[in-house]
Amino acid sequence: MRRLGTFLLAAACALAVALPAAAQDKYPTKPIKVIVPYAPGGATDITARIYGEQLHRILGQPVVVESKPGAFGILAIQEMARAKPDGYTLMIGNVSTNSITPVLYRKKFQIDFEKDVVSVSRLAIYPSFIITATKNFDVKSIAELVAYAKKNPGKVRYTSAGVGSFPHFDMEVFARRAGIEMVHLPNKSGAAGMLNDLVAGDAHTSVMNSASAAGLIKAGTLRPVAVLAEKRLAEYPEIPTLAEAGFPGVGTLHWQSMLAPAGTPHDVLVTLHKAIVEAAKAPALQEAFKKQLVSISPNASVEEAQTWLKGELASWRKIVAEVKIEMTE
Repeated sequence: MRRLGTFLLAAACALAVALPAAAQDKYPTKPIKVIVPYAPGGATDITARIYGEQLHRILGQPVVVESKPGAFGILAIQEMARAKPDGYTLMIGNVSTNSITPVLYRKKFQIDFEKDVVSVSRLAIYPSFIITATKNFDVKSIAELVAYAKKNPGKVRYTSAGVGSFPHFDMEVFARRAGIEMVHLPNKSGAAGMLNDLVAGDAHTSVMNSASAAGLIKAGTLRPVAVLAEKRLAEYPEIPTLAEAGFPGVGTLHWQSMLAPAGTPHDVLVTLHKAIVEAAKAPALQEAFKKQLVSISPNASVEEAQTWLKGELASWRKIVAEVKIEMTE
């Protein structure tokens, strides 16, 4: 009995020591890296930093945003997917990188996107504009843009974040519906590069999210001629939706979402998702996004997030098959 008592006492002591240690190991215990597939300054970078501030507050660990642009988002996705699946390396991308790229550039991947990546949550939806440059281009509406392009076939240039980005698809679909011919100027530098093209007058028009374009719109350097959203924006009541301008069914919702490596423990994904939902309710985050005209839209659960992303991929397979963009890159 004495030996048994000694054993039980030792076991109890070991358990007492182990419990605090286990509690200390509860995720997260160190900084979290969030990879963004674009250069700083665009909507995805803005989203990552706004959410990152709140996730730091909620999770108690720094959230470090790291830019890794290039290859249509493939570089960022692959780095994230190959990281240890422990919740400390994540990625925030958008509809282009997290949905179109895996469909359009599937053969360029060295990973299997649908097997090696999981969705944590959608984060936000940015309204977008069809905008026109003001430098040497006096077009103030969709009707005027279409009329100008018809009178000057092949002379209207539009910029995008690259072949296969959602602005590329949107402008191609728009051009086909309008019966006009435009020249595509892909820019691999994302929103910053697209804005430079427009301000310099190298490009005449584009699809641009509200966060990236707002400053130059207010300055009068860029002109919005239609909004890609279900209804007009309260901040721009005079700007019609693209549907109101005569093109219903054209245009992409520009969402942002978080991804993680497949194999990340479910409880870690749940912790991240709960933190995202809590962050979305923070007044500071809501105020920051309100200034960008952004809708805050986390999925209801990790499971819904994964079902939602599968649905997005399926939708883009149909769109890619229909539009048949010529791959020149």
